Amino acid sequence: MAEPKRTNLSVQAERALLMTVQLPDSNSDPDDPLGELRNLAKTAGAVVVDEMLAKRDRPSPAMYIGSGKAQELAQRVEMNEIDVIIFDNDLSPGQIRELEQVVKRKVVDRSELILDIFAAHARTNESRLQVELAQLEYTYPRLRHMWTHLERVAGGAATGAGAVGGIGTRGPGEKQLEIDRRLVQKRVSVLKRELAEIDNRKVRQVRSRRDVFSVCLVGYTNAGKSTLMKLLTGADVYVADKLFATLDTKTSRWNLSEGQTVLLSDTVGFVRDLPHHLVASFRATLEEAIWADLLIHVADASHERVDQEISSVAKVLSELGCEESDTLLVLNKVDKIDDPLKFTVLRKKYPNALMISARTGRGIENVVETVLDRSGGRAMHVHIEANCANGRLMQFISQHAQVKSQDYVDTTAIIDAELPANRLRELELFGEDVKVTK
Repeated sequence: MAEPKRTNLSVQAERALLMTVQLPDSNSDPDDPLGELRNLAKTAGAVVVDEMLAKRDRPSPAMYIGSGKAQELAQRVEMNEIDVIIFDNDLSPGQIRELEQVVKRKVVDRSELILDIFAAHARTNESRLQVELAQLEYTYPRLRHMWTHLERVAGGAATGAGAVGGIGTRGPGEKQLEIDRRLVQKRVSVLKRELAEIDNRKVRQVRSRRDVFSVCLVGYTNAGKSTLMKLLTGADVYVADKLFATLDTKTSRWNLSEGQTVLLSDTVGFVRDLPHHLVASFRATLEEAIWADLLIHVADASHERVDQEISSVAKVLSELGCEESDTLLVLNKVDKIDDPLKFTVLRKKYPNALMISARTGRGIENVVETVLDRSGGRAMHVHIEANCANGRLMQFISQHAQVKSQDYVDTTAIIDAELPANRLRELELFGEDVKVTK
């Protein structure tokens, strides 16, 4: 059997064995601990052939699992002709290396699998750069263990000098490793500069829209955010029943009612234990959530682990500094709930949540009503008389009001319009000569 190619991180179309080690503080589903990993593996294109579970008080320093379980794993690998072992845990470079020597197959941990999925789904230049940076930062500390020919480093002698790589013992493997490290460091620096420019541009873009109420959809992956956005705005967004279908933020205008428009953004979905490298590199993409006036947290009400998914999203939002943002919880896919008791339990556990179905349109009017209230209430009729030379006022009215009629008497503009309630006080800022009648 050839040595596993650690430079090939993809698992597409490979026969996979899923493995999880349940620790005392594990937050996986006790009824189906491999459920999410199974979906992640299928999303990556792997064919799940076998599954294993182990329980430990703490990970083994050598291989994360014990030597006995590693031998059992090797036997199952041979018996089922497995190509790749996928762990639902994050392993150290040394643990992966030791395991691969025992099982003679490629070992992929949870973070590496998610990075592989993101790489496959990246479509825009920005998301490709973000994924590449996350992959390189994940790979860099693992470079030594990705090389299988570094036994040359210590030379043939068993002396102390030879053991630490004395004079004349520095083999081509170590030279190649140093070259790779320099290349990775150089590429990481280039990517960080490019992403910093994108980040600054994104921040300026988001901040420039501060005069418009902004709403951002966040939630667990495959909770139905893109379907909801398509229903609310009519935007042409990609919708698919799979994890991480959306990696790029899309923003569209959402007309709540006459005279009241907000900006609605869709973001990348979250999962349990989302790799920190991804959270960091996708920060520019998540600027919409960071600066949003309102977050709509979309959760899959029909999922068995909806409570854990809601908690996982809250954890990622906290990492982004959004834990105190105004948030509206929306429980989606209620049309898939057949058990009335589950519906009642969700109602009791999340009394302030809105129950909807983005697929059928059920409960959408409640979402519109709530966002109307949070964004400043319904539009109010106003009668405005002001000097038509007041350019700032005229620009404000064109941006935020629904003009019903407009007339001019000499230099006075007489306007009847619908204006959001939260914008009424701003009319006082345009001068004392502006007369407003509600």
